[in-house]
Amino acid sequence: MAFKMHEIRELIRLIDESQIEEFEIQNEDTTIKMKKNNGVMVPTTSFPVIAQPVVQHAEQPTPVATPVATEVTSSAPVVEATPAEVAPDVEDANLHKIVSPMVGTFYRAPSPDSQPYVKEGDQVQNEAIVCIVEAMKLMNEIDADVKGTIVKVLVENGQLVEYGQPLFLVKTS
Repeated sequence: MAFKMHEIRELIRLIDESQIEEFEIQNEDTTIKMKKNNGVMVPTTSFPVIAQPVVQHAEQPTPVATPVATEVTSSAPVVEATPAEVAPDVEDANLHKIVSPMVGTFYRAPSPDSQPYVKEGDQVQNEAIVCIVEAMKLMNEIDADVKGTIVKVLVENGQLVEYGQPLFLVKTS
């Protein structure tokens, strides 16, 4: 089963939005390699190329070319994070960051129609659940690793998060 174009576009978008520098996936005779160069995504796709004769028309002379390359490279548009998506750099030593233990999708509540686990101003205990990070269709409950007050929620519901990305700022007590 070959990759479909919408699947390749989705992979490019996900890698572009992440901090992953290099990615490779293989499926039957197709290999997709993506590597960021200075923040610019450069997807590379390898697949068998079948040489086809080039038909020339007398009206439009074109040079004869025989395809020999087995690798196709194209570049995707650069997607840069807007200031709202970037976690603020907080210098306050009293604030603790609860970070994502994995790459996945951040959810503030156990279901779409439920209240968030925590909101700004809420008190949390050492092992209280503060959010869910979905990774590979598994819902992973993330615990507060400190006792304190939630000062700031740093990511939006449904946003993709990276390993080690700050999710919450907590004033420890």
